Amino acid sequence: MKHDSLYIIMPAYNEEKNIGTVIEQWYPVVEKIGGDSRLVILNDGSKDATYKKIQNYQKKFDRLIGIDKPNEGHGGTILRGYRYAVEKDADYIFQTDSDGQTLPEEFWQFWEKRQKCGLLIGYRQKREDGLSRIFVTRILRLVLFLIFGTWVKDANTPYRLMEGKQLAKVLKRIPDGFFLSNVLMTVIYEKHHLYVEYIPITFRPRQAGKNSINMKRIIKIGRQAFADFIRLRGRI
Repeated sequence: MKHDSLYIIMPAYNEEKNIGTVIEQWYPVVEKIGGDSRLVILNDGSKDATYKKIQNYQKKFDRLIGIDKPNEGHGGTILRGYRYAVEKDADYIFQTDSDGQTLPEEFWQFWEKRQKCGLLIGYRQKREDGLSRIFVTRILRLVLFLIFGTWVKDANTPYRLMEGKQLAKVLKRIPDGFFLSNVLMTVIYEKHHLYVEYIPITFRPRQAGKNSINMKRIIKIGRQAFADFIRLRGRI
C-alpha cells in the first residue's frame, strides 16, 4: 500500500527571528508522516539572515527543502510552492506561514480527515492578531459574496490541507503571481462545490519580528484585489 506523502509549504520573508523555532516545531510533522514527505520553505527575497538559517537547518534535517528566490509577495510565493509540490507528486499539500502564529499540534485533526479533501481549512474562530485584521477578514467575506455570490467563512487562512491532484486542477485557474492566491483558491473550491470543511484553529499573535504588511498596504492591496476579482469573476 502506497504511503501518503505530505508537502508542507511555507513562505518566508525577513523571518530570521522566527524561522528556527518554526522549523523545529513543524519538521517533526513530516518526519512522523514519513515516505516522501517534505517541509518546503520558500525564501521570498529576505533582506536578513532567513535563508542562511534555513540552509543551516538543512544540514541536519534531510526532509527540509529551502528555495531561495527573488521577492514576489506572499501570493506568488505560495503559488510557486504549491506548483513545486504538485510537480513532485505530493499526495497532500499543506500551507502555513513562518511567523509562528499557527500550531503544529493542531495539524493532526486535519490529517485524520485527509481523505475528505477537497480543502480542509483552518477557521480563525478567535484571532489574536489585532482588530484591524479581523475587520479586514469581515470586509473580504462581504466582497467575495458580492462579486462571486459565494459565502466564504475564512478565505485567507494560512492553515490549509489539500489533495494534490485536485489542487493541480484548481491552480490552472489562478493567474501567476496573484497576490491573494489563497483567497481565490478558497473561492474556487467553494464555487465549484469541491469538498470544503472549516476546522477551528488557534491563531496567535506574531511570535517575533515585524509584519511586512501594514494597514496602508492592506488598503492598497484591497483596491487591486477588488479590480482583479471583478476581472476574474466570469473565468473561475
